[in-house]
Amino acid sequence: MGVAFWENVVVQTAARYSVVILCTLVFLAILEIVTSYKNWEEIKKGNFAVAMATGGKIFGIAIIFRYSIEHNDTLVQSIGWGVYGFILLLLSYFVFEFLTPVLKVDEEIGNGNKAVGFISMIISVGLAFVIGASIG
Repeated sequence: MGVAFWENVVVQTAARYSVVILCTLVFLAILEIVTSYKNWEEIKKGNFAVAMATGGKIFGIAIIFRYSIEHNDTLVQSIGWGVYGFILLLLSYFVFEFLTPVLKVDEEIGNGNKAVGFISMIISVGLAFVIGASIG
């Protein structure tokens, strides 16, 4: 019964879903640390730029895990590639900040600049597709 239970598609789906939710929460906590603003406080205040940037990161994480789950047989492999994908997505956030010396991306988003929040969202989502397609 033990092995058959874990091979059941309903159990596997619930396990992957639960792990992705947990990983997303951990990744969002990491993002909260690396940004100069408090994501959820700013969203609560109606800062749409932060909402777009954060939403793009959440969507990006989901895209990465979608590919990770599709291309890996085990939950552990999916988690490993998902974490690796998140690290690459996080690095892209720093690269975006570095490659735009004319403005401070993090500061602009925190100040409510919707244009910067939007481009940040698009970069997160776009790179998540590239990362996802590239991972094991």
